[in-house]
Amino acid sequence: MSDIAVRPQEWMEKISGLREHIGKVIVGQQDVVEQMLWCIFAGGHALLEGIPGLGKTMLVRTVSEALELSFSRIQFTPDLMPSDITGTNILSFGQHGDTGMTFQKGPLFSSIVLADEINRATPKTQSALLEAMQEKTVTVGGVTHQLPKPFFVLATQNPLENEGTYPLPEAQLDRFLLKIEVSYPSADELKEIVKRTTSSHEFQVERQMTGDELLEIQRGAREVLVAEEILDYAVRLLMMTHPEQAAAPEAVRKYVQFGSGPRGIQSIISVSKVRALCSGRMHVSTGDIRAVALSALRHRLFLNFEGQALGITTDHVIQEVLQALEASA
Repeated sequence: MSDIAVRPQEWMEKISGLREHIGKVIVGQQDVVEQMLWCIFAGGHALLEGIPGLGKTMLVRTVSEALELSFSRIQFTPDLMPSDITGTNILSFGQHGDTGMTFQKGPLFSSIVLADEINRATPKTQSALLEAMQEKTVTVGGVTHQLPKPFFVLATQNPLENEGTYPLPEAQLDRFLLKIEVSYPSADELKEIVKRTTSSHEFQVERQMTGDELLEIQRGAREVLVAEEILDYAVRLLMMTHPEQAAAPEAVRKYVQFGSGPRGIQSIISVSKVRALCSGRMHVSTGDIRAVALSALRHRLFLNFEGQALGITTDHVIQEVLQALEASA
């Protein structure tokens, strides 16, 4: 292990307090909140998919306020240009009439960036965002600028409306650590949402953790141990998503064109370490692997024409893989 002081119990309590505080603002959606926290403490980006009005924007804003991190929201539209998000060089005048170029930072220069309806941006703008997500830098006019630490892109997209959208390229989808499905609230949750949003009382979000504490927990999560047999279990899971593998279940061989790449297992292990830490453990279990598999892989499997025509979902395929994996264990 490195020189970092490992304090799993203290970190677990801090994460638990953060989760409870977010729950005072966000009604229901416990699984969504949990997966977003996994993603943040693993140091990755998240893609939230759900119909409008489910509180995705409010959730991201609440998380940023509870962590006391700088926040910016970018509403993606087809006419959005790369310079609108990265920033641009502008002509400036000095006191003595001399002129020069000054870089004016764009909204990407925040610790938490909400990319609202990300699939409405053109490929040119999405490529500018891709550099920020992968390299944590922005290049304008040949000069590379470092983004703040920590840095997260929490993107949303609407699964229902396809008109005027540009599907995210596979390379960009792969940069999202998790794809989180935001479900419709239950009847009781709907009643609570109405009560909270139509009353005069407004809950004030208070800081639960600083950016430095967040970075410390991120470093601590990397110290969580993964036994060799647990890593083998995760590798078998990933390999079974490839249709050419002999161990692949029937659903994979029949409906999948391409399985997950190496980033899939990197995401599974990184998030599993955080999930273990959230439970006060410094070792990953097979339960951690199974719990994160859906959100880590659902955007990394690509169905063939037959699978798409029959309405097969990647979630269904991954569930089949998990069942086959358990049967072979």
